[in-house]
Amino acid sequence: MAPPPTTKCSFFSLFFFTFTFPCLILLFSTQATSTQQQRFKEAPKYYNSPTCGTLKPEPNHTCSEKAVHVAMTLDVAYLRGSMAAILSILQHTSCPENVMFHFVTAASKPSSAVTLNKTLTTTFPYLNFQMYPFEDDAVSRLISTSIRSALDTPLNYARTYLSTLLPHCVTTLVYLDSDLILVDDIAKLAATPLPGQAVLAAPEYCSANFSAYFTPSFWSNPSLSLTFATRRRPCYFNTGVMVIHLRRWRAGDYTTVIEEWMELQKRMRIYELGSLPPFLLVFAGRIAAVDHRWNQHGLGGDNFRGLCRELHPGPVSLLHWSGKGKPWARLDANRPCPLDALWAPYDLLHTRSTLQA
Repeated sequence: MAPPPTTKCSFFSLFFFTFTFPCLILLFSTQATSTQQQRFKEAPKYYNSPTCGTLKPEPNHTCSEKAVHVAMTLDVAYLRGSMAAILSILQHTSCPENVMFHFVTAASKPSSAVTLNKTLTTTFPYLNFQMYPFEDDAVSRLISTSIRSALDTPLNYARTYLSTLLPHCVTTLVYLDSDLILVDDIAKLAATPLPGQAVLAAPEYCSANFSAYFTPSFWSNPSLSLTFATRRRPCYFNTGVMVIHLRRWRAGDYTTVIEEWMELQKRMRIYELGSLPPFLLVFAGRIAAVDHRWNQHGLGGDNFRGLCRELHPGPVSLLHWSGKGKPWARLDANRPCPLDALWAPYDLLHTRSTLQA
């Protein structure tokens, strides 16, 4: 999708209604068109292999224990990435008809939710999914500004509330960001063991400088810095790919625990990086391990420039464009990174030439 044309309004014209009004109309119509232009091709239907069990159709697939439950947020801004992620999941799993998607949308934008629902059903007519409105306005009061405005979107915090949004019959699920693709069977990731009372499983990166995720004010406060004292070595993990045991999450009331850290952050600056640090504060040093192949993250570069990066050494099951640079934006701008070519085959967006054909 080509970027929308820029519209320039002169400073002088702002003083005159006859010039200002047409300029504003054009500006808003340009923004609306950029959203309406997101039309997607219908994806092929994928069928279970003979070894797959069959989900019981009654009353629905939502509570089936045989289903692989996948939770994602869904919004217009990242819809193109979400559609590619969904396609990659269906294409690479042996039992695509057994995947149950749980999509969380912003309750403050009901018209967008209707559009998203329609887009999903037309692009993936056979998809098993449910949609859940998330009260994003309510969580806004807890959000502190971070190093990048995109990280401050309330929907980024929806992963903290999955235990209350989804039906209690869903015990375990895989949470995924929208800027990734899978090249392996998601059922393998969903089957990750959660031994003992582990609530989360995710790849850990113990070579990362863990102390950098929190401010000097945090580490200089004895009562705060002792947070990790009783745990095994706390390591950074990326919250864009997690296996979550929702029943244990509810039992530990971890949504409240995370909210308490967010409230403290409003009073004193203890971190800078959006929704990630509260998860580290609660779960770092307590999660079950997942092979690094399941989150080859950082492909979007850093949070400032979004420069190109290479894959980490080792096998790959999931590629994750976390960071500022997104593959669809770089491809549209004709400035792709080499690894963006791996995302492109999953892009379902109708190109302008396709729409005109």
